[in-house]
Amino acid sequence: MEKLIEKYALENAVRHGGKANPGAIIGSVIQEDPDAKSKVQELQKLVGPIVKKINSMSPDEQKEALLKLDPSLLEKKKAKEKGLFDSFKTSVKVVTAFPPEPSKYPHIGHAKALFVNYSYAKENKGKFILRFEDTNPTLAKKEFYDIILENFKWLGVIPDEVDYASNHMDEFYKHAETLINLGKAYVCFCSQERVSESRMKSLPCDCRYQHIKENLIAWEKMPSMPAGKAILRLKIDLKHRNSTMRDPTIFRIIKKPHVRLKRKYTVWPNYDFENSVMDGLEGVTHRFRSKEFEMRNALQRYIQKLLGFKETDIFEFARFNLEGVVSSGRVIREMIEKKELTGWDDPSLTTIVALRRRGFLPKAIKDFVLNTGINKSEATLSWGDLIMHNKRILDPECNRYFFINEPVTVKIRKSPEQKINLKLHPDFPRRGLRPFRTYMDFYLSKDDYDDLKENNLFRLMDCLNFIKKEGKFYFDSLEYEKFRFSGTKIIHWLPIQKNLVSVKILMPDKKVLTGLAEPLVSKLRIGDTIQFERVGFCKLDSKKKGKLVFWLTH
Repeated sequence: MEKLIEKYALENAVRHGGKANPGAIIGSVIQEDPDAKSKVQELQKLVGPIVKKINSMSPDEQKEALLKLDPSLLEKKKAKEKGLFDSFKTSVKVVTAFPPEPSKYPHIGHAKALFVNYSYAKENKGKFILRFEDTNPTLAKKEFYDIILENFKWLGVIPDEVDYASNHMDEFYKHAETLINLGKAYVCFCSQERVSESRMKSLPCDCRYQHIKENLIAWEKMPSMPAGKAILRLKIDLKHRNSTMRDPTIFRIIKKPHVRLKRKYTVWPNYDFENSVMDGLEGVTHRFRSKEFEMRNALQRYIQKLLGFKETDIFEFARFNLEGVVSSGRVIREMIEKKELTGWDDPSLTTIVALRRRGFLPKAIKDFVLNTGINKSEATLSWGDLIMHNKRILDPECNRYFFINEPVTVKIRKSPEQKINLKLHPDFPRRGLRPFRTYMDFYLSKDDYDDLKENNLFRLMDCLNFIKKEGKFYFDSLEYEKFRFSGTKIIHWLPIQKNLVSVKILMPDKKVLTGLAEPLVSKLRIGDTIQFERVGFCKLDSKKKGKLVFWLTH
């Protein structure tokens, strides 16, 4: 497998200016060896070090190495990569929309529909509308309007227009009256159970045969009726194979105040009617959305046709699931109430606020969701898929620091006093150095300390070699070469000194690492992301009473 990875990493680097793309390499490996698909996590672990090694080579060295491994790959003509929207070419002036309901915090699934609609509009020099579908007063909350706008701005999505469905209530009423006058809608006074039964059994109720004038009178009285007393239904076909077409509800009475409009309206359109009319009013030409709405296409196009709107071209794609992640707003609310989650930004979630707080970057989220494609095949992805995109961006940007978890003090007898300068980043020496002064006293992590065996040679990284004898530690040598031939383990360390920094790292599984970090981390600003070596990428979340609190990114 390592040889396959190396081969395709070299090919990818040669064809893309000397820098290999881990995602493309994994795809090429799986294409040649389909069995590797079941070992994606193992592949991801192997790809990183190999890509790092190959990307450090010069273009000539890469070509020479590829020539030795598989010269045929050098002869391949570079195929034109298929664009995400190649199958959706159009000659019309494109208008797309993304319509979130302001009832919960957006998550990574919303990000896919958001980026697809936004990117399609931008690629076609069209218009992108962010529309709040806020015609259910029981769900719309001010905090959700605000967080959606703020999250999407952070993701880099700047809409050409922000619209609110609740601003168009009078237009919804006008179109409802049009349908009643056409004999295509009627007011129904049946109970919810009776309506469900009649739709399931394809049996009409007496309300269906009311005269148009009766329906208009009932429609005018609906605002003063109690909730649940009546609904407005479309008159289509109770025997239709598509159950959504069996005289669906398009308006219902809700007496709760609306966050924006208070008690101005009490009769509210449901999703299908509001969505169809809004697309028509805004001139939306194309919509990309998850296939859970596929059954509603026929109904929404039927409404647009009845009202004289141009039909919106709608394309569905499969939702993707991330292993072990809760995305249901209702379930998340319940878990927060039970204190099973710290909030909507809990590190185990894929809400945008959680990903942002952990240190995932907008470009990584965009690349990840768009790489899932526009197709109807369901896919369950791992955190590793998202991490791969984020790590590719973070790796060259983040400086390295030492962190010692559960520090234990050790004395390495006879070790010389040293001034040691370590690079802030191994690949970018110009960023500067991290100075240390060491002598005989060090902090090691408890895990490393417990793993020190008698008479074995160990190395403090970039510092010295030492040996354990009869429970004590003795200096052996400085040279890495000696350790390379006879050593057993390289260990991270910190010198015992006064200005070390107390650190806490919150892990995605709710575990907390506590320990000490080198002095330079005290200069970090809240929001900075770094790499604690042997721990991972971490984002500074807060500074509390001399202690720095980080969230583990990955």
